[in-house]
Amino acid sequence: MSVLQANGYPIYFNAQGYEALNAHLAASKYSSIFILTDSHSNEYCLGKFLPFLATEIAIEIIEFESGESSKTIETCVEIWNVLTELGADRKSVIINLGGGVVTDLGGFVASTFKRGIDFIHVPTTLLAMVDASVGGKNGVDLGVLKNQIGVINVPQMVLIDSDYLDTLPQNEMRSGLAEMLKHGLIYDKDYWEKFLDLKQLDAQDLNALIYRSIEIKNEIVKQDPTENGIRKALNFGHTLGHAIESHFLENPNKNNLLHGEAIAAGMVLESYLSWKKGWISEADYRQIKDTISGIFEPIIFEQVDIEPILDLLIHDKKNEYGTVQFALIEAIGQIKIDQTAEKELILAAFQDYQA
Repeated sequence: MSVLQANGYPIYFNAQGYEALNAHLAASKYSSIFILTDSHSNEYCLGKFLPFLATEIAIEIIEFESGESSKTIETCVEIWNVLTELGADRKSVIINLGGGVVTDLGGFVASTFKRGIDFIHVPTTLLAMVDASVGGKNGVDLGVLKNQIGVINVPQMVLIDSDYLDTLPQNEMRSGLAEMLKHGLIYDKDYWEKFLDLKQLDAQDLNALIYRSIEIKNEIVKQDPTENGIRKALNFGHTLGHAIESHFLENPNKNNLLHGEAIAAGMVLESYLSWKKGWISEADYRQIKDTISGIFEPIIFEQVDIEPILDLLIHDKKNEYGTVQFALIEAIGQIKIDQTAEKELILAAFQDYQA
């Protein structure tokens, strides 16, 4: 697979990525290397990664507890303290080895430590490969509010190795699949249609699908790195999806949702809004709903859940002038950004989702 050139950094795939990584480490003359992992990637991925490193530079491993609940400023403070205690300086580099929480948080830690040190992403989950590690967004949650604190700052490189996916449970694979479905719905109808019958796909197909998904996101981000225009397309499914994810995270009576599970529901709901606004046909909406429902188990919303979810919409970081902003689709493969929706229409979307 050929190298993808993003805004200011390359994205490498499989074996060529390790060659490029070692060449970069040698050329950059780093004083020290810190590999940031969570407990899951430390157990399942670090042992695969370390043998590929060909360097005499001192390496330290920093681990934190896996899960969205660790994606906080408090975790960052702990890591900043560890970096300080271990003598990290401006010529140190952080390699973020893990899923989306690791790459989001690790990029933020590196971007702010000593006003910024180099970092490299080695995503190990499907979600991190096709979404979190690409585009330069780094940050943490504020309580249950997703990604409220952060910066846009790019890594030195991203290394995609699909072999790490062998360590993932099926629900984590599905979580990443949600973002791939989104890329088809907002940008490439032919790509979307490849997911209509997943039974026909094999491992080689998966590599090609991952590559195309990253390619789509990269093409969008290169046009609009700071999200003033077309990059907002990537928020399809996320306005309601993030509110759902936050509500389930803060409610002790609910099981936490994986990011992709919440986004999958958000895409169905926001496709309903697109249909009712007259942009996509009912047939398109039903195809989207049926396809996503065939992959993800529907989320059960009780009546008492809906109002708190709607209340959380106002905190969405994409909002402008106090107005909730949606990215909706005007056709499969085409997007309309900066859209609004009345409360009654959103409530109707939840009713149809439950039907």
